Amino acid sequence: MTVKAILSGKGRDVMTISSNATLADAARLLSERRIGALVVEDDDHTVAGLLSERDIVRAVAAKGGEALGFPVEQAMTRKVVTCREADTVGAIMEHMTIGKFRHLPVIEDGRLVGIVSIGDAVKFRLGEMEQESSALRDYILTA
Repeated sequence: MTVKAILSGKGRDVMTISSNATLADAARLLSERRIGALVVEDDDHTVAGLLSERDIVRAVAAKGGEALGFPVEQAMTRKVVTCREADTVGAIMEHMTIGKFRHLPVIEDGRLVGIVSIGDAVKFRLGEMEQESSALRDYILTA
């Protein structure tokens, strides 16, 4: 199965933030939306970076509470790994595991069309496994 299948189930809504917003603003948005990362957009609405809960924690650990007043661009991850809708769930899970990150923006034709988390991928795979298990059970019972 593919990233497109995950997005069709969870939706394509992506929370974004400006690179000049503060880390406090970002933390508030992450908390309110109950999400783990925000896509940071440039003025031309392209992906400039990704800001995760981990990035905020690292900034606060390094600079103390004053870090919450810093702009997002000072703490965001700039080298963002992305995926496409056609990528397989197995492939993105492997990328996340090897790269030790939990969120992948989905880009199609240069546009941000969604975001998937490791939780989304695991939930999707568990659903697939349950369907396979149920089909096998039904097959055995009717054989």
